[in-house]
Amino acid sequence: MMQKLNDVRDRLIVALDVPTVWDAYRLVSTLGDGVTFYKIGYRLAFAGGLDLARQLVAEGKKVFLDLKLHDIGNTVTEGVDSLTKLGVTFLTVHAYPQTMRGAVEGRGDAALKLLAVTALTSYDDGDLRDAGYGLAVRDLVRLRAEQARTAGIDGIVCSAAETEIVREVIGPDMLIVTPGIRPSGSAAGDQKRTLTPAEAIRVGADHLVVGRPIIRAADPRAAAGAVMDEIVAAS
Repeated sequence: MMQKLNDVRDRLIVALDVPTVWDAYRLVSTLGDGVTFYKIGYRLAFAGGLDLARQLVAEGKKVFLDLKLHDIGNTVTEGVDSLTKLGVTFLTVHAYPQTMRGAVEGRGDAALKLLAVTALTSYDDGDLRDAGYGLAVRDLVRLRAEQARTAGIDGIVCSAAETEIVREVIGPDMLIVTPGIRPSGSAAGDQKRTLTPAEAIRVGADHLVVGRPIIRAADPRAAAGAVMDEIVAAS
């Protein structure tokens, strides 16, 4: 059975794509109890975001550490082992077999859930060709989802547009987390494979990552509430 969420609010993950820890704290305060789950990526992680992750966990929030680790297996193992001490809920690694196996070894018995990134949501088939891949996006996503399942990864990060493909491959037990979510009427920006929150939930996503449509809104709390309303209505 697919993991059941204790709180429907956990389905929304707000990306703290801001330059400073102070900006992040201010945003978290603005969003209040309506948001329970936050993503910390490169920008914030390299500006004090790991300490912020510890603080958010201490305050009862869930944290998705989006570092997309990729290195030789032993280095990934050691890095993941260190990160288990933070108490975060999710950590991303790139979906290369050796990388995923190293991450699973480093996680050990910790509660941390590992998510494998299949193909970035800013990529299309042309981008993959430019990078030297001979596969189309959908074929690469399918292959990496299969490899992630074999490696013992807990979930997949993919575009909502590939959710149905991924679910066919991984079955009901693994999680699907979808970035690149754009509420109706919002700009796609640099994302090329997007869906609305309601569409993503209907095709089987477990968690939706939303950044700019919330954090750059004139009223971030209202914007987050509107996304949550879509999630609840589609659930």
